[in-house]
Amino acid sequence: MRTETPAAGAFPGPPLPAVTPMSSWVTYKTQIEFGFAILAYLMVLVGSVTVVQANPDARWKYDVAVLPVIPAGLVIWLTVRALGRMDEVQKRTQMQALGFSMAATGLLTFGYGFLEGVGLPHLNSTFVLPLMAILWGVGVGVLALKYRFRR
Repeated sequence: MRTETPAAGAFPGPPLPAVTPMSSWVTYKTQIEFGFAILAYLMVLVGSVTVVQANPDARWKYDVAVLPVIPAGLVIWLTVRALGRMDEVQKRTQMQALGFSMAATGLLTFGYGFLEGVGLPHLNSTFVLPLMAILWGVGVGVLALKYRFRR
């Protein structure tokens, strides 16, 4: 008698959660903030490039040219804050992906430096951070697949 499973209606199930309008904000808060920060970065970037190109002889063009660094710093702050809120397994995955990203970016830019010496065009350093972000995403994706099909 003790090893038999209880009847289907013997125990009530857990209560269904009430759906509130704020549940989407709470659930996706990090992604929403990150999206707004990226949008702000792109808006400031387009605006600063437009203003600098329209005023090539102005003395303040250097000040305007570095304005996109402010929302980019916000993106970095939000990323670091999101990493701090993760559990240990997620942090380990992110650290492995960041390690892959940094090593692969270093290898690619180092190798391209040799190719520049034999005639390829100079690589603008503003491409390094987007390359690192793309490789970070690749690393996270590969590790997610590895953990999913591991068992």
